Amino acid sequence: MSDDATLVLTDIKAALASANKEAEDKPAALLVVGGELNGTLFDLTEQELTVGRSAKCEIPLEFNGISREHFKLNATEEGYNVEDLGSRNGTFLNNSKIEAPTELQKGDIIKMGAIALKYLPKGDPERLTYDKLQLEANTDGLTSCYNKSYFNKKLDLEVKKSKVTGTPLSLIVFDLDHFKKLNDNYGHDAGDYVLKELAEVIRTNGIRETDIFARYGGEEFVVLLPKTNIKQSYEIAERLRKAVETHDFIYDDNKLPVTASIGVSDYRQGVSSGTDLFKRADAAVYKSKEGGRNQVNFYRD
Repeated sequence: MSDDATLVLTDIKAALASANKEAEDKPAALLVVGGELNGTLFDLTEQELTVGRSAKCEIPLEFNGISREHFKLNATEEGYNVEDLGSRNGTFLNNSKIEAPTELQKGDIIKMGAIALKYLPKGDPERLTYDKLQLEANTDGLTSCYNKSYFNKKLDLEVKKSKVTGTPLSLIVFDLDHFKKLNDNYGHDAGDYVLKELAEVIRTNGIRETDIFARYGGEEFVVLLPKTNIKQSYEIAERLRKAVETHDFIYDDNKLPVTASIGVSDYRQGVSSGTDLFKRADAAVYKSKEGGRNQVNFYRD
């Protein structure tokens, strides 16, 4: 074997070893194969997970042919088994209808209705490719926040969950003050710097793992806060407002004037969709702007 071939082989082995190490801590997952959710990963981190149309399910999939609680996954010593929950159309594993709890093997395909889910066991390097694709599809390239499309899906899902379970849900909407003026005075590169820096300021000042932080568009950012009531979310919004106001945004030796007008809303009577919740928070943003900017207001009927 030539030296060049040896180097190539060595590089391949090193890359495989690196991928295996990176995948070690990745949990087992279900990967959607085909359809509008193609490539979506659902991590399996609970001892028991229910899959179905209901918002109560750990993995909710609202599609035709799927029962409210269709099947469940139970953790075992080897990984997970799958058990049908008396669904109307049945649960199929590799095209065979499940009659009893069945242990899942790497690459198994679970089908229900028109949805197909591929099982990836814990530590499987195959999922790294899908992690990367999902990250690229769901994040804003400039700020590394989630993008508007991903946020809207999560917003609708969390509103449905609150309808079913009664758990609190709040939304914070940020709009940068006089951002067009900043762009005009300092240039669009300075504007891009501010957006990236602002995202980092917000991320490091109280965004929790369960929160959904996204760039909604232009200079507008949103934070969706599951299991958080209006009082708690108002306090979080005020803390974030102060963090932005007191942060030094320095670009080309210029300290840039950066503040945000913020609106907060929560799930309550009159909210029947994610759009309703967003419109209420957006109305509160306008109230902050009309009140002099650089302040927080919450939606009032």
